[in-house]
Amino acid sequence: MNEFKRIVRFFWHYLKAYKWQMTVIILAVIGATYLQVKAPEYIGKAIQELANYAQRLFTTGVDDKTDFVHIIWMLILFYVLLAAATFIQTILMAGVSGRATNRMRIGLFRKMEKLSIRFFDGHKDGEMLSRFTSDLDNISNTLNQALVQVLSNVALMIGVIIMMYQQNVKLASVTLILAPVAIIIAALIIRKARKYVDMQQDRLGELNGYIDEKISGQKIVITNGLEEETIEGFVKHNNIVKDATFKGQVYSGLLFPMMQGISLVNTAVVIFFGGWLALDGSIERTAALGLIVMFVQYSQQFYMPLTQISSQYSMLQLAITGARRVSEIFDEEEEVERANLQEIDGVHKSVKLQNIDFAYTPEKPVLKNVSIDVEKGKMVALVGPTGSGKTTVMNLLNRFYNVDNGAILFDDIDIRDIKLASLRQQVGIVLQDSVLFSGTIRDNIVFGKPEATDAEVTDAAKQANIHDFIMTLENGYETTISDENNIFSVGQKQLISIARTIITNPSLLILDEATSNVDTVTEARIQKAMDNVISGRTSFVIAHRLKTILDADHIVVLHQGEVIEQGTHESLLQQKGFYSELYHNQFVME
Repeated sequence: MNEFKRIVRFFWHYLKAYKWQMTVIILAVIGATYLQVKAPEYIGKAIQELANYAQRLFTTGVDDKTDFVHIIWMLILFYVLLAAATFIQTILMAGVSGRATNRMRIGLFRKMEKLSIRFFDGHKDGEMLSRFTSDLDNISNTLNQALVQVLSNVALMIGVIIMMYQQNVKLASVTLILAPVAIIIAALIIRKARKYVDMQQDRLGELNGYIDEKISGQKIVITNGLEEETIEGFVKHNNIVKDATFKGQVYSGLLFPMMQGISLVNTAVVIFFGGWLALDGSIERTAALGLIVMFVQYSQQFYMPLTQISSQYSMLQLAITGARRVSEIFDEEEEVERANLQEIDGVHKSVKLQNIDFAYTPEKPVLKNVSIDVEKGKMVALVGPTGSGKTTVMNLLNRFYNVDNGAILFDDIDIRDIKLASLRQQVGIVLQDSVLFSGTIRDNIVFGKPEATDAEVTDAAKQANIHDFIMTLENGYETTISDENNIFSVGQKQLISIARTIITNPSLLILDEATSNVDTVTEARIQKAMDNVISGRTSFVIAHRLKTILDADHIVVLHQGEVIEQGTHESLLQQKGFYSELYHNQFVME
């Protein structure tokens, strides 16, 4: 029930903005329903009048077709108005559907941009992408094609019941005698179909995630000769989707023939009992033919909505599942800030990590009682084996995550008491894997400061040692970058990332394994760029290659989430502990 309410709220949230259009659509549906349920009455009268005309002509020779022609003209008028009402509701719903889905897509993207890093760390890119493609497409198709038809069919069922009981209570009751059976059968089938349609969309999201993951890592797949294993993994995921889709379609497909069969049986029952009542004298024999024809029409009209809704159920369930999956994203907690937080204009004294504990999951602590004190303008290097918690420190400094215990202080201010925008404006990060966005080189450099001048762009590129290369390109800083036209090497991408960081002029700089993916020659260029950006700034440098941090003011050695050693390079070597062993092993290997 709670899930049903959530889905109803989801659709209402986006459709209420078009209440005038929806009002006209509903009025058109009501008008069309009236015309549909009234038409069988005129069909019955037409048949009866035709029989009466034939009898008069045969017995008295009177050739008077006036009443019959009048009824036919009324029928034509009804069907013309019915077509007009259907046209209006179809055109209006197409507009509402397109605009509502557009708002859903924008709202979903806006919501995702406000979610925390924790959310994205826990969800695959492809699975998230399926919310924008498959799920929203299913919602759009249903709004455009099925929603008005469902409204029309529900209104038609109600209208038919009312009209039948107005005409003849006994025949109306006979016509509805199989309705409970049809509803029970439909409910049982729908319950099964829903299970597999839900499973289909969830597994489709997992399949998209798998495809995205393998495409992103295709070079690794090819390098290691894992093409066949990757295909086998795809087939496994695809078969799960196929099986769920097959079962969902089978159960959804059962609805239409079941409703159609019950409708045909019901028509036979109506004809039989109509004839029985006519012979029994319960209805006038002179009006019996028209009444029976009328109720045959009503019987078909009553089961037609059930049949049509049944045939559209698969589409409806896909939209309901899509709404559930999209609304799940909207229910995720955003990075919400408390009121009355402070703003900062830089690091003026120090950055301190005081006895911090942190775990991504409660049962696996990552950092335990870590304390680090960095004075303004000093460079601190974090070293340690993989999984020791170095990158986690970076995540905490920028408040991608909050500490579980302890505190991180900027000038003795807990960063949880600082506005996120203000905090992140003062923190610059150069990641291990650089990311360039589609657009020009200039667009990428000014990404964090769109208002930057050309002089600032050039200066940042020079400090990052990438200006000379950019000027060798035909269009210089206006050179377009895209997935199909990526002209940069790994090292050059890293230099662009450094230029992007320099131009924002952060007070605190974090370099996360910035030279780990390049050769030694490129490493020297990146190191020179790093020296430029580090100069005069408080900085945390995470590095596996210890030769890049030999001049650090302070080195902190992490192991299994704890600080086991700290000091300068020389003092740590003299201790002949973990750092000394790590250093000598690395230089012997090199």
